[in-house]
Amino acid sequence: MGATPLKTPLYDWHVSHSGRMVDFAGWIMPVQFTSIIDEHNAVRAAVGLADISHMGRLRFEGPGAGVFLAELLTRRVADMELGQIRYSLVTNDEGGILDDVLVGQYHNSHGQPFFMVVVNAGNRAKIVDWIADHLPKQRAERPGEEIIWNDVSRLWAMIAIQGPRSVELLQPLVDADLKSMKYYRGAQVGILHPAAKRQGGIISRTGYTGEDGFELSLGAGIAQGVWEVLMELGKPLGVVPAGLGARDTLRLEAGMPLYGHELSEEINPFQAGLGFACHLEGYDFPGRNALLKIKNSPLDKVRIGLEIPAGRRSPRQGCPIIAGGKPVGEVTSGTHSPTLGRPIAMGYVPPEHAQTGTKLQIDIRGRMEDAEVVELPFYGRNKKKK
Repeated sequence: MGATPLKTPLYDWHVSHSGRMVDFAGWIMPVQFTSIIDEHNAVRAAVGLADISHMGRLRFEGPGAGVFLAELLTRRVADMELGQIRYSLVTNDEGGILDDVLVGQYHNSHGQPFFMVVVNAGNRAKIVDWIADHLPKQRAERPGEEIIWNDVSRLWAMIAIQGPRSVELLQPLVDADLKSMKYYRGAQVGILHPAAKRQGGIISRTGYTGEDGFELSLGAGIAQGVWEVLMELGKPLGVVPAGLGARDTLRLEAGMPLYGHELSEEINPFQAGLGFACHLEGYDFPGRNALLKIKNSPLDKVRIGLEIPAGRRSPRQGCPIIAGGKPVGEVTSGTHSPTLGRPIAMGYVPPEHAQTGTKLQIDIRGRMEDAEVVELPFYGRNKKKK
């Protein structure tokens, strides 16, 4: 028998508000509340709230924390400023992707710095084990560089506030100037409502939708109260709760890779178009030597975006990508784009089939559909619609 799925601190609210609950990455999560398209469109036009408490959150502090993370992640950590957040990867010794993560630097109540690493829910146990395997060696080699780290995933909740009206919704509730906060920056904030019970949280201007927005980490015990306040404050703004379904269509339109689809241990960062997240000079991390070789070698496949004419069927993961009547790759994610009004997909093909404008086909359950390679992302809030 498998482990019993976990419940987020907002589970009861979801159930009482008609959330259609599913087992996702070991958690019982809402896939939708009304319709995926309505929730998707509300985030694009106004603002939506999503429960992302299933994401793993790992906290590192102590004099050795920065060096340890620099020798664990593909992205530089030592030169991060207070409040800065970086997208990074964890790679295995062969350069395959174990996970993609966000790392942010903050300070505790004594002014001492700490790092927060957010990992994918389905990879949390794997990354915790990876950390445990690498930590003893570093401690033995560097006495006096103590590291304290904790998996605080179950102690906290996490809420995504996404959409063009997210600043308007969230600003009355926190004591930080959200308008001036830059993208991929964060801060510890006080929550200005009795529902917070004098507790604060961490807010970051990050998201997984292609829209402006924030992600708020806060104590599990106050999460439902704060969520309910946000829903009430957001009524005049058109706020909706958004489930996993809308988050998937939003991130796919934004061209953002998803672990288990575009990312895996069999995919390296350069194939995925994530070479910018690999700083190969300086600190040595697992997979660095392999990535140095990969960077200087021809790629066998690369990630692409595909659009299909409106009115045709949407491809799904695993559908073959065809060129000249022969399979050359496969779809990793596909859906109907509510914003663009046509099917879209991402997948991997050899570089000679990856140029923008290349005409391909996708085999969707035995029926060939025409497709064209397009520039990613499919949608961006500053990108003109076709």
